[in-house]
Amino acid sequence: MRLLEPGRLVLATHNPGKVVELAELLGPHGLDVVSAGALGLPEPEETEDSFIGNARLKALSAATLSGLPAIADDSGLCVDALDGAPGIYSARWAGLAKDFSGAMARVNDELGDKPRTAHFICALCVAWPDGHTEVVEGRVDGTLVWPPRGGNGFGYDPMFLMAGRDQTYGEMTRAEKEADNHRARAFGSLKALLPSSPPLQGRG
Repeated sequence: MRLLEPGRLVLATHNPGKVVELAELLGPHGLDVVSAGALGLPEPEETEDSFIGNARLKALSAATLSGLPAIADDSGLCVDALDGAPGIYSARWAGLAKDFSGAMARVNDELGDKPRTAHFICALCVAWPDGHTEVVEGRVDGTLVWPPRGGNGFGYDPMFLMAGRDQTYGEMTRAEKEADNHRARAFGSLKALLPSSPPLQGRG
């Protein structure tokens, strides 16, 4: 297992919502994070058949092009009655316009009267410019509601009700959602690779 050292780290995503979530999770660990979008790096085509494969592909691309360690997330909504769809195609169901209202409507239409159980998966990959990678995965289970509820979050958040909760991700504050979601759970497994929090000033 290779550990990250304090310093600059590329967030290999062009999704503003993911940039915010990942930056807040990584901030306390002495890492100066910058997004792939801010560096002008291209978005590689996601050609793998798994969340882990696509996370690794994106992290390696950013690390190779920037010469810096990079972290990438690949995540999506998996609906049991739709054989795991949209899954790795979650973003693509929203189209080039990133119309997640339409994507949520498609999920609901295809579900019809079928059971509405679903789960979110998040794979996180850290890659170094020399090609080394470390990968972890997190999952949360829940059900899908219709119509969508709440205007917070992004993607399919307004229709996902996490097991044991009475608010959708779209109704939760960002702090409430990030306290225990699929990305937070994957991040919990990733912490072993991260630098310790920087020491507080003035402590003897």
